[in-house]
Amino acid sequence: MSRWKPDARGRLEKAALELYNHKGFHATTVAEIATRAGLTERTFFRHFADKREVLFPGDSPLTDLLTDATAAAPATLPPLEVITHALAEAAPVFEERADLVRQRQTVIAANPELQERELAKLAALASTLAHALRERGLETTTAALAADIGIATFKVAFERWITDPGRRTLAQHIRETLDTARHLTAPADVSLTGREEGA
Repeated sequence: MSRWKPDARGRLEKAALELYNHKGFHATTVAEIATRAGLTERTFFRHFADKREVLFPGDSPLTDLLTDATAAAPATLPPLEVITHALAEAAPVFEERADLVRQRQTVIAANPELQERELAKLAALASTLAHALRERGLETTTAALAADIGIATFKVAFERWITDPGRRTLAQHIRETLDTARHLTAPADVSLTGREEGA
């Protein structure tokens, strides 16, 4: 018989996500989560302030990862390439917990209140990136615009990744989606519009 057991926090998170998806976020109680995890309510509150914190942990490593990766990017890279580098470096945080991440997104997609919280979290990450870009010497407007474009693009890439039947990596989706964003300002190809010059 295996002696290994998931840590208490991990067991609580797994139990909570299973219940949120089965019963609904609002219908699930802390007592039910603790019971399913084989732990006590007291143990739950040692790890999480409330049910919502299971989905939005306060100790996420993303902020530090994005800050460090932005600072470490080569000095010659343009802003969007720096953003691509930073987001790709952070991708393993999601990839190593892919099943739980997908369960989490299903719960959030079913709850408008949680969707608002998710948007606030993304806005906070954009602020983190903007600050890190300013630390690299970018002026405020350029840093803010690059960070906002980066996070908006990450949101699209993330949604593509969690529904990707081919199971390509999140980093691949990030790079592809940012490539698409770069082409948004490229001149239109006349041959694709079906109109000839002077028509």
